Amino acid sequence: MREITLSQAVNEALAEEMRRDESVFIIGEDVAEAGTPFKVLSGLVEEFGTARVVDTPIAEPGFMGIAVGAAMTGSRPVVDLMFGDFLFLVMDQLCNQAAKTHYMSGGKLNVPLVLRTNLGATRRSAAQHSQSLHALVAHIPGLKVAMPSSALEAKGLMKTAIRDDNPVVIFEDKLMYNDKAEVPEGGDLLIPFGAANVKREGRDITLIGTSSMVQVCEKAAELLAAEGISAEVIDPRTIVPLDEATLVASAKKTSRVVVVDEGHQSYGVTGEIASRINEKAFYHLDAPALRMGAMDVPVPFSPALEDLTVPTPEAVAEQARKLCAGEMIHAA
Repeated sequence: MREITLSQAVNEALAEEMRRDESVFIIGEDVAEAGTPFKVLSGLVEEFGTARVVDTPIAEPGFMGIAVGAAMTGSRPVVDLMFGDFLFLVMDQLCNQAAKTHYMSGGKLNVPLVLRTNLGATRRSAAQHSQSLHALVAHIPGLKVAMPSSALEAKGLMKTAIRDDNPVVIFEDKLMYNDKAEVPEGGDLLIPFGAANVKREGRDITLIGTSSMVQVCEKAAELLAAEGISAEVIDPRTIVPLDEATLVASAKKTSRVVVVDEGHQSYGVTGEIASRINEKAFYHLDAPALRMGAMDVPVPFSPALEDLTVPTPEAVAEQARKLCAGEMIHAA
């Protein structure tokens, strides 16, 4: 099995789907010759041309609107939003148009559109280019939301998203583009939405992480294992739809849960997942599911401050240690 980076996996998924289906095209800022600022799309314009890898002006509402219209009339656009922070510029097109068209047309129209963007702090990009805004779109009925945690998931979820007849938002962590993982060569790698991945089996506590926080949970599990605590680690892969059954089953097995996400702590994904577990596994829990998100502050530019705002393996392990010891924890 070969190893490729997450960036290569996304590029490969897009190329394969564009070869398979001529209705698939990419649109966004600096997607052609530049290959995006992160170089994820490098080489695609050479193969598919500027008619299918379309550079746009700096006008997010405009090219998002173009993509929605194209999707309604038979194309399958992949919109590249340079930074997840720019979601605020396309919320009307995404949330009022793409998400609602199928419902408001009585099922006569579909919007098979993929919006790929990113999330994640600790890249020293300051408050306007470091946010993790996946909870915003997860709140909107009609949108599906995927959060790959490795190159394998990035490829499989992207291919599934492009073939879906509903609008899908995919968030890739900016710091993970060079991370390598084993990805099968050839074949047709499709990862179904709503199917969580149990990354590590455990008996004492469940650690649920999204995106890069899966790696944080895995490292925390290694720290805990050295102390004799067996942690189960689960990657939901998609938060809409959410594989509630797998998460609840794990909670019932271990009786303790920590949910870790890089979005802000308040009103976020951690709260939603923890709430579902507390409702569905209540009589099996030794303590309420604990949530760990980013601090409720604008992401600082200062490295010393920025690093303090997001969960770390050591912090997750400490909270898990307390839960396993029976200590009561009050989340901020």
